[in-house]
Amino acid sequence: MMINEFDRLNAVNRFTKLDAGIKKDLNELVNLVAQICNVPVALITLIDEKMQWFKASVGTGEINCNERQLSFCQQTILQNDLLIVNDPGSDKRFANLPIVTGEPYIKFYAGVPLITYDGHAVGTLCVLHVQPVQLTELQINSIKVLSKQVLNLIELNWSMQTLMEQNLNTQHQKKVLEESEIKLKAIFDSSKDIHLLVSRKMEILAFNKAAYNYVWANYKKALTTGVHLLNVTNQDFADMTIDNIQCALKGETVEVEWLLRSEEKSRCWLEISFVPVLGTFNNIIGVAVNATDITLRKLDAEQIEQQNAALQRIATIQSHELRRPVASLMGLMDVLKMDEGYVYNSYYPMIEITINELDNKIKDIVHDSEQTLGCRAY
Repeated sequence: MMINEFDRLNAVNRFTKLDAGIKKDLNELVNLVAQICNVPVALITLIDEKMQWFKASVGTGEINCNERQLSFCQQTILQNDLLIVNDPGSDKRFANLPIVTGEPYIKFYAGVPLITYDGHAVGTLCVLHVQPVQLTELQINSIKVLSKQVLNLIELNWSMQTLMEQNLNTQHQKKVLEESEIKLKAIFDSSKDIHLLVSRKMEILAFNKAAYNYVWANYKKALTTGVHLLNVTNQDFADMTIDNIQCALKGETVEVEWLLRSEEKSRCWLEISFVPVLGTFNNIIGVAVNATDITLRKLDAEQIEQQNAALQRIATIQSHELRRPVASLMGLMDVLKMDEGYVYNSYYPMIEITINELDNKIKDIVHDSEQTLGCRAY
């Protein structure tokens, strides 16, 4: 038997909450012990750090506990076998107990420790009398046998409670898991992006609604788990896919942009990533294929490129075609000034100012175009 008090108290805590049905059985056993031993008091107790608790009793009235240090049973749990005290008043361990020195003046005690399967004495089955008693061998054996039955009952009760709690916990965890799966599936299926999980053998393990719709719309095939990826696509897609999946199965994350349809009115681009999926032991068990339709982004980029080309042409025209006549006018003014027959006219300064303003305005326009394009205009 173990006497580690910390572990013993942990063992006691298993049995503090007994079911009503077990209490009824324990009361029947304690009454049987009292009858067999012909005593007025019999108890089934659990002993914690400070108190002795009566889990079943006869002859104690309304009392259901007492202090551990004022009990006989505090010594019983230190034993491996039946403890018999025939004369408590002359035994220094018990002589000063209030129930020995005062009412009800106990003259006899016998108790068996209730030792659990893992070796901890959690309480006792005991009998007491206000008169000296000499137990027969049959009575002693009966107490020992019934003490084992008491322990079997309380341990069975604890086991049933533990199983019930585990079952409830399992049911709760299952419910939480199911709710999480429902939420995850809702998020998974509500995504506009295509998501596939492919095994090492290229079999479909999971897919979302967008993936199903894409395969059906493009290949007229129903996507199902367990089917080989290449059986639900065409050869062109297969050729583009296999090498990237093999790279992912080696631990590399691959990201590509694919033009799946090049026809002017039905062009389609996908941005696809191939991501290794790790198992419990960090081994690669498959590949997550995630695809996003980037057709609009590509078309917008083409449109911007076309606009930039148009701006480039405009900038070229601005820098060459528009400045050329202005430069000619400015040159003409300079020629007039150098002519010996030049006759000053009040309109000449106004013409020169206008030409210079027009030149500066063209320069500003060209500069703004260069800034927009991010390069110098030719």
